[in-house]
Formats: sequence, structure tokens, C-alpha cells
Amino acid sequence: MQLAAGSRQKIATHLWFDRNAEEAIDFYCALLPDSRVKGKLLYGKDQMGPEGSVMSIVFDLCGQEFMAVNGGPHYRMSPAISLFLKCADQGEIDHYWEKLLAGGGQALACGWLTDRFGVTWQVVPEALYGMLADRDNSRSARVMAALLGMTKLDLAALERAFASD
Repeated sequence: MQLAAGSRQKIATHLWFDRNAEEAIDFYCALLPDSRVKGKLLYGKDQMGPEGSVMSIVFDLCGQEFMAVNGGPHYRMSPAISLFLKCADQGEIDHYWEKLLAGGGQALACGWLTDRFGVTWQVVPEALYGMLADRDNSRSARVMAALLGMTKLDLAALERAFASD
């Protein structure tokens, strides 16, 4: 299996799951817009996994191509690699935060969470980077101070910190 023919994307994130890649990818594709499974490769006879079970999946999340494998318990996911989900407004932040935490996820600091499949996400307002990159260091410092005190991000509170004197 390879990245889609004709795709200009030369690099794809590859996610390693123990044995629940299909469940995770089906969940993500149902949750996120412009997302779909593009192909599955199944284990054959005398291979590492049960014959007929999913070995790997090529899929799109929000139009970006990814790959996943059911590779067994050899590796564990880590927050050192996370998926950065840009949200237009607080409603989107709340929606994705709730859905990604459902079923046993864990909320982390600063808009980060680890979902029930072990994948770490940053659920972040699109406006955040602009606030943090503002030329006025006092504005960006106030936003960072507010951000560091949050678990789920509160866009209105970040905007207030940015606008205050």
C-alpha cells in the first residue's frame, strides 16, 4: 500500500496501534470533516496478525493523508508526537474536546488530550498562533500566561488576555 497515486503529499504521519487501528480510524473519520478510509491491507496466512485482520490503513483526516498499522505491543504512543486540531471557535473546541475524551481519554494541560486509543491531540483555536506571535511581547506573554493555566482552552479568556493592558 502506498500514498495515493497523484498525491502531492510526500510525507504522511504513520500511527502505530497495538490492534485497534481500524476502530480508531473509523472513529476519527466519522468525527472529522473531509475524512475517509482510502484503503486497507489485511494480514495473510502465517503473518504477524490473525489472517484477514487489518494490518494497515491509508486514510485522510481533514484532507490530509495518514497511515496506521496494527503492529502489536512493541511500541507505545507518546505526547512527543501529537495531532494539532485547529478550531474556528469555542463551539468547535468544545465539540472536539468532548468527543476525543469520550470513552476513556485523558485531559492534559494547555489544550492537549490523549484519546482512548492513545493518540495525543492539541485542540486549539486557529487564532492562538497569531496571538502568541504578536509583535507586542506583553500581549503574547499575557496570552501564554493564560494558556498555561488552562486544561481545555477558553478562546474568550485568551482573547481577553490578548486585549487587556
